[in-house]
Amino acid sequence: MITSPDNEKLKRIRKLRSHRERERTGMFVVEGEDLVAAAVAARAEPELVLVAGEDIETGLLDTVSTLGSGTRVIGVYRQRWAEIPGQEATTQLSVYLHEVTDPGNIGTIVRAAHALCDGPVVLGPGCADPYSPKAVRASMGSVFARPPARAELAGLTGTKLALDGGASTSLADMELQPPIVICLGAERGGLPPELSAGADARARIPMRQDGPDSLNVAMAATVALYDLGHRMAAHA
Repeated sequence: MITSPDNEKLKRIRKLRSHRERERTGMFVVEGEDLVAAAVAARAEPELVLVAGEDIETGLLDTVSTLGSGTRVIGVYRQRWAEIPGQEATTQLSVYLHEVTDPGNIGTIVRAAHALCDGPVVLGPGCADPYSPKAVRASMGSVFARPPARAELAGLTGTKLALDGGASTSLADMELQPPIVICLGAERGGLPPELSAGADARARIPMRQDGPDSLNVAMAATVALYDLGHRMAAHA
């Protein structure tokens, strides 16, 4: 039973709040019973699990929690990274992100891809850490079941579809052959011009004229995943 805030296991958890430490060790922290259950379901072996009242004094676990309400269980796990799409014959739909810096958006897109197409999210240059606390929480455990990949867009195979609000063609009018890579850029700037120009196709998500002029990147990715995934399933 851990009774001191200076315990080495707690020090280890505190250090993993840092991106540098996560990158150095290849480890990350999850908080909460739901996320630990997701790890179990994905057969991810923990490096460490602490349960309040069993392994550590009740209340002491809150001293290393990043949640305002505290937590009852914290686990430390090794990061998982998927193979690059194209090396997986079953990957028909995936997402490529470039300079998406909000970890909440990263985690949400990982969750959406897992839910809607079971395809990986590929992180290009400048993306937020998918194993940061905020990203892991937003993924709701999908980071275990469908880990992200890392690659440059040029290294991916398949039809590259750039989502661009200024494109003349609506996503609903696109007829594309799988495998398809949905490409999205930074929350404000979108894909750099050179990447957008190098895509095989460009499309916008149709929206009401009197509505907002854009969608957040996680929302846009989710809409595209649903639309393309639904159509691909119907023609399977």
